[in-house]
Amino acid sequence: MEKLEVLTKEKILEATEETLKRFGLTKTSVTDVANALDVSHGSIYRHFKSKAELFEGATEKWLDEKIIKPLTDVCKDSSMVGTQHLKTYIKTLIELKRCYAREDEELFKMYAKVTEESADLIHNHVSQITDQMSEIICRSSINVDDPHQLARTIFQATTRFHHPAHAYEWKSPTINSEFSNVWALIENGLS
Repeated sequence: MEKLEVLTKEKILEATEETLKRFGLTKTSVTDVANALDVSHGSIYRHFKSKAELFEGATEKWLDEKIIKPLTDVCKDSSMVGTQHLKTYIKTLIELKRCYAREDEELFKMYAKVTEESADLIHNHVSQITDQMSEIICRSSINVDDPHQLARTIFQATTRFHHPAHAYEWKSPTINSEFSNVWALIENGLS
């Protein structure tokens, strides 16, 4: 007798990602995800109360795997110091967001949509990023009373380069030089 596979949140979230890639954000339904798993849509609702909650879960998983994990690697990289480490961290964030906006369009669209609708999820995501930036600042020679406030300020000052609401601007031929100018201003302020 074949053992039945247990339906977990993780499996549902993986199927949600695949279904989004296949059908797109606007056409993906809970039934599509259930069909991909060969279960009833009621089985999905046992784990997620709504389609919005399902998409939030998929977005959180996507952000953790595609954005936070690589940023954590940069944060922990002891070969860099000071403002150069901070710049590398921010540039990595920017490069990741741009890359996924181009190469993983449907999941990036999901992320952008959930960004507009789920304040708690985005607050947690931003907190993870600013906590890591604060950690970099604490390990650097940057003399500041409140490293976390500085991290939030730098994050906000560079928002245009990594927030999904500005994704249409990322194709501008001057976007990299504009970031360099903003970073030079930040770096001068830190010296």
